[in-house]
Amino acid sequence: MVKVEINPGACGLKTTLKITQGEKRKLKVEIESECPQVKAMEEELTELNSITECFAKYSKSTVYQVAEKYIKHLACPVPTAIIKGMEVTAGFAAEKDVKIHIEKVL
Repeated sequence: MVKVEINPGACGLKTTLKITQGEKRKLKVEIESECPQVKAMEEELTELNSITECFAKYSKSTVYQVAEKYIKHLACPVPTAIIKGMEVTAGFAAEKDVKIHIEKVL
């Protein structure tokens, strides 16, 4: 199992993901979130093929298609965090934090 913690920034609605791999490269995503839009995604992310999902184009990704249905804020980092967590769970990527630093410079 891989655990991913997301602090999304300005909205402050934290999310924790638990991603597990079953048989035949099937992945299950469990979502604990303070955001009802993110939490609503969980029901449709119960059985995903790791190869199909981790190497899909944005428009073909089940994660991004489900995010489009439920998440109103385009810059929400949760869909990307789901994919990154899936990559680690499936052994396609190393366990490494992702960081976005934003600084207004005048």
